[in-house]
Amino acid sequence: MKNNVPKFAFASLAGLAVLFATAALAQSTARDGDFVVAQHGSTVGSASYKFSPTSDGYDSTSVVRVSMQDLNYTLSKTQQLTKDAHLKHVELSASVNGKAVNVTGSPDAAQFLLKISANGNSSATPLDLHHNAVFVPDFDPGAYETLLALAVENNNRDLWAIIPKQAGTVVPIKLATYADEKGTMNGQPIDVHHLVATISGNDTHIFSGPHNHLLQVELPYQGFALVRKGFVLTPPAKAGPPPTPPPGKPSDQPPANQPPPQQ
Repeated sequence: MKNNVPKFAFASLAGLAVLFATAALAQSTARDGDFVVAQHGSTVGSASYKFSPTSDGYDSTSVVRVSMQDLNYTLSKTQQLTKDAHLKHVELSASVNGKAVNVTGSPDAAQFLLKISANGNSSATPLDLHHNAVFVPDFDPGAYETLLALAVENNNRDLWAIIPKQAGTVVPIKLATYADEKGTMNGQPIDVHHLVATISGNDTHIFSGPHNHLLQVELPYQGFALVRKGFVLTPPAKAGPPPTPPPGKPSDQPPANQPPPQQ
C-alpha cells in the first residue's frame, strides 16, 4: 500500500515526532482505506475513510454501513484536523434502524462544544477540551487511524476519546504496546504492530502496518471487527462468541444482533 499520510515518524523525542509528522503531512496526497465490518467472523457491513490534505491540515471523511438482524446502521462523518491531527470541527449524520442522529462538535474557548440531535431531542454539551482527543463513533476506521497518528506524536500518552452518545462524553484512552505480529497485505508479508486501547474499561485491539496505517480493529467485548480489505493477520485474531451467563444471571454482553453498547 502506498505510504501516504497522515503518518508520523517514530522518534524517541516528542518534539522530533511532531517535526517529522508535520513535514510528512505537508508533502502527502489523499489517502483512503476500505474495510469489512464483521461480527463473530461473519460480514455484516463495510466502512471506509479518506484523508485529504488542505492548506492548514486535513479533511477526513468516513462512511459506514451495517446491515444485520435488528440493526440497520449508516454513518457519514466529516471532520477537519490540524497538521498535528488535532480536531478542529466534526459533523456526523447517522441512521440507526431508521432513526436519524446528527452531531456537530468544535472547540469553543476552553471547552469542546458537542451538539447532538436524536429521537426528537437536542443537547449541547460543553466537554473538557483536550487537544489530543479523537472523535470515536461506532465502527469508524477513520477514528482509529487518527488515534494511531496522535499516539505516535504523543508517545501513547494524554489521549482522549469523544464519545457521541446520549449527551456526549470525553474519556481518557490508555494505550499499551504488545509484541509485533505478522500478516499479509494483498498476499505480501508485512510486519504488524499491535496496540490495545482501553476506553471506559473496555479493551480494543488495534493492528497497524509498518508505516502506522490502520489494518484491523478487534472489539472483543462486542464481537465486532474492522478488517482492511486485502489484509490477513496470521494467525488471525478472532473475537470469540458472547459468553454464556450463569443460570438466572443476565449477560453483560449485548445480543449478537444488537448495536454496540455505550463505550
